Amino acid sequence: MSTVRAERGSGAAVERIVVVEHLTKVFKDFWMRDRVRAVDDVTFEVRRGEIFGLLGPNGSGKSTTIKILLGLLHKSTGRCSVFGKLPTDVGAKRRIGYLPEESYLYQFLNARETLDYYAKLFELDASTRARRIDELLEMVGLTAVQFRPVREYSKGMQRRIGIAQALINDPELLILDEPTTGLDPIGTRQIKDLILDLGRRGKTVILSSHLLGDVEDCVDRMVILYGGKIRAAGTCDELLEAHDRTTIETDALDDATISAIDALIRERSGGEKSVERVSKPRQKLEDLFVGIVEQARAEKLSTAGAQHGGRTAAFLRGEGEEAPASGQELISRLLTAEEPITARAGEHPTPAGPTGPDTSVIGDLLGAKEPAGESGRPDSSTTGGKPPVPPKPAPKASDVDQSVIGSLLGDDPHAGRGGTQ
Repeated sequence: MSTVRAERGSGAAVERIVVVEHLTKVFKDFWMRDRVRAVDDVTFEVRRGEIFGLLGPNGSGKSTTIKILLGLLHKSTGRCSVFGKLPTDVGAKRRIGYLPEESYLYQFLNARETLDYYAKLFELDASTRARRIDELLEMVGLTAVQFRPVREYSKGMQRRIGIAQALINDPELLILDEPTTGLDPIGTRQIKDLILDLGRRGKTVILSSHLLGDVEDCVDRMVILYGGKIRAAGTCDELLEAHDRTTIETDALDDATISAIDALIRERSGGEKSVERVSKPRQKLEDLFVGIVEQARAEKLSTAGAQHGGRTAAFLRGEGEEAPASGQELISRLLTAEEPITARAGEHPTPAGPTGPDTSVIGDLLGAKEPAGESGRPDSSTTGGKPPVPPKPAPKASDVDQSVIGSLLGDDPHAGRGGTQ
């Protein structure tokens, strides 16, 4: 199935990441009789780089639609595709990050082990796993409690680690089902900022929630479901803007100025319109709460809960990940080094000969080095007066057992098998 493309108003072709057409899901009872019509003739699309809201009260069909898109449920009728492929296509799933409505985590693993487990499912190499885990733990504010078992976490802290696991594979499509459930206002603000940041960087996000205030600040377009049907669809401005009223915001005005404005409006409208309400603007309670917490942190007050997360992880910001040097590369560097390598305590450094490389370290690892005196040759005092044994020649790079050196250098034997997702 080829990737489907759509046209925006500008005329530029835009890739449609998710396409849902006349989707219906009917749950049946034991006798195969229709029991619940959870999704009823739903049609929508999600474009690349878009933050899309899937809204509705509990039981409206949001989670069922998401599970069909993920291939966890089979549709009854209709058509849907993800990245131009069927939802059951395994290759497409590597490009998706998913946070379910309830985070089912292994209770005896700690946060670091949990993320490492999910990273291994995507076959990430050891160094990439470690780097991403560090960045994600800092981002969600769990670095200080990363070695505590997940069973000891609060619901909000478990939600944070769930969000981190949804991002471990650097997904192109991120599906978040009620992401702010259980989070405090600080965590809620952070998740909204993260969603907006991912959208700016070209990620596609499907955000499902019944907390409308959280969604309103984030989404580009939305559909509102009730009873499995779409009741409204469009952008925030299209759905929320009131066309029968006008709001004017100025600096503070005195009563005389307000009365003059009211008289002018009555005069221009023939007495049909007037100033109906005058009030001072209020900040959101969320902004007040965040300000108080930030002030407390500036005063260095301690807390036993999750810390405020850091900036978005580097790999999610699109910054390249520098691959670590492999064992072969490190060996090559040692064999081609122009500077002498400092000897261990009690030994004299062996200068590089006229032919170049200093192989004393490699030779020592392979058992080729003999005790030496100041001249660099075996000392008779260390050989019991016997004739000195000629030193063994340094091994060539081609003769070195790479697996032994790689294990000594700490190389992951499975590195390179999965690659960065």
